[in-house]
Amino acid sequence: MTKCRLETLSFDNSYARLPESFHAKLNPTPFSEPPYLISFNPAAAELIDLDPEQAKRPEFAAVFGGSMLVPGMEPLAMLYSGHQFGVYVPQLGDGRAILLGEAQNERGERWDLQLKGAGLTPFSRDGDGRAVLRSTIREYLCSEAMHGLGIPTTRALCIVGSDHKVFREQVETGAIVLRMAPSHVRFGSFEILYYRKQHEQLKVLADYVIAHHYPHLVETADKYTRFFQEVVERTAKLIPQWQAVGWAHGVMNTDNMSILGITLDYGPFGFIDDYDPGFICNHSDHNGRYAFNQQPYIGLWNLSCLAQALLPLSQKEDLKAALDRYTPLCEGRYMELMRAKFGLAETKEEDASLIQDLLALMHLHHVDYTSFFRALGLFQAGTESLNELIRDFFLDRESFDQWARRYKDRLRQEGSRDEDRLVCMNRVNPKYVLRNYLAQTAIEKAQKKDYSEIDRLLALLQNPYSDQPGMDAYAAPPPNWGKHLAVSCSS
Repeated sequence: MTKCRLETLSFDNSYARLPESFHAKLNPTPFSEPPYLISFNPAAAELIDLDPEQAKRPEFAAVFGGSMLVPGMEPLAMLYSGHQFGVYVPQLGDGRAILLGEAQNERGERWDLQLKGAGLTPFSRDGDGRAVLRSTIREYLCSEAMHGLGIPTTRALCIVGSDHKVFREQVETGAIVLRMAPSHVRFGSFEILYYRKQHEQLKVLADYVIAHHYPHLVETADKYTRFFQEVVERTAKLIPQWQAVGWAHGVMNTDNMSILGITLDYGPFGFIDDYDPGFICNHSDHNGRYAFNQQPYIGLWNLSCLAQALLPLSQKEDLKAALDRYTPLCEGRYMELMRAKFGLAETKEEDASLIQDLLALMHLHHVDYTSFFRALGLFQAGTESLNELIRDFFLDRESFDQWARRYKDRLRQEGSRDEDRLVCMNRVNPKYVLRNYLAQTAIEKAQKKDYSEIDRLLALLQNPYSDQPGMDAYAAPPPNWGKHLAVSCSS
């Protein structure tokens, strides 16, 4: 494989060739202070055939810090609208993100390169178009952590910082995260055209998305319905993956939903520590609309908004039929993932109650979600062991013992072998996740110009299922100060 220099990246910008009403063409706004590289992700660089040595050049920070372009870039901010907390907002768009173009690798794959925090755009509304260091660190680390967990997501190439001052609750320093995805088109990209009654433009966008991302549908007679069906399927597979690892998005507005079924926009996210089905990670979500246990329902609600937007292109009955498939697909995928977490190889009717009863116990006894499931792999069904290590997660050990007897019987019914089951469970139950307190520790060090913890976490979270020497402290439940950290949309 040929490794590219910055200047030889193969750029295109097919989105820029769409009508002017889809975007605003403009260059990033350079920081008022010189940009510098904070962290670089070689795994993401590989996706676009970029030589990692390029990160050592001053031009690298200049390009991805918004002060320099390379040949082929055609920057723009994308227009969209969306439902925010259930209320339709007529115009949103990239208020602090600028799409540089699509980098194409030797395999023919195209990756959008988007700077988040690159300055004012026509869609910034009352904002300043900037991102602060803490928010870029959180997005950078979490997008790569989700990829490590095997969950579809945007990727992150680097963080570029500056001593440029940004005003939030206090004065902070600005930063830019370079995020990558096959596409940044969202449900809201279709909604704005529907509500403006720009039905011809709606067709143009749908044709563009299908041609670039669903090419197998181009020649089908009912391609718009089929496109929606596949978005439903991808979304119904994505959200159960969030649920299984105990991750909450925090802002599941329709403008934060990808038409590719990937995790998009990392704002006030959070991994559950003590298991709580009603976990709210966004301190602005006063009514719990986007609580952890609401995410599957919100996925359906958001898809219904997309269906509404596609009405000029498809029959209502066909769109409804596609929507009706969401819940059984979502629930089926969730049960599949949870059986794997429990080490169950066969499907039995009583599995749902077995799983839900344990989750209820975990909630009652404030059991750490990630630590417990990693430990559950050590459960011994082939002996008369009381499984002391696991029962010690619970204050009322007898209640766990009652459940454990059911679990042991269930495992014995399918002839489960302890050592084989442990291997399988460790493949699906991560040892390490990006707990809020770990991100906060990296942020506090970075604010003092110590970026070592960012790189340490990046390496750790790229292999979350593997035991990593000397890193056991990162697998422990959070200290008291690290629980229930409040996270805002600017965090």
